[in-house]
Amino acid sequence: MSHSERALTLPARDPDDADPAVAAILTKARAKLGFLPNMYRNMANAPGLLETYLVGYDAFRQNSGLTAAEQEIVLLAISTTNGCQYCVAAHSTIADLSGVPGDVTDALRDGLPIADARLDALASFTRTMVESRGLPTAAALQAFLDAGFTESDVLGIVLAIAVKTISNYSNHLFHTEVDSAFAARVWEA
Repeated sequence: MSHSERALTLPARDPDDADPAVAAILTKARAKLGFLPNMYRNMANAPGLLETYLVGYDAFRQNSGLTAAEQEIVLLAISTTNGCQYCVAAHSTIADLSGVPGDVTDALRDGLPIADARLDALASFTRTMVESRGLPTAAALQAFLDAGFTESDVLGIVLAIAVKTISNYSNHLFHTEVDSAFAARVWEA
């Protein structure tokens, strides 16, 4: 993302915020993660936005039917397609911790094919869904299904796109600084 665009100037919020809605959502988020990502502190300027993100993110993680590694591939494919430096750094770090092979994560970050054909089909279809705004060709959908995925997996990808759109766009608007926890995996679009 280019930082030549004007960024939002709303302040990063904290769990001790005077607004009870902001304080509540940030306290809950920090308790769950053990720290408060910069992205959450910015998104809390609209507590409903952060709440929607957190609920959708948990739903994707718990109910998508995809493995933890497959989930990271989807989230990285969306975030690289959208050019979100913050989310690519964060999900590269999570992918490393989730056992995604480094060559798979690096291929996604570099826009290269993944050697594993099934995982490559997952990343390709996810990018197609983002780029086509949810209107994949019949051939693209069939290739995804032929790789061993289901129509329900398509809906899981739609959920991930909704969630990552919230975070990717928020990070673009705030030019969110990458947290130190993710700094080892900084990425440039």
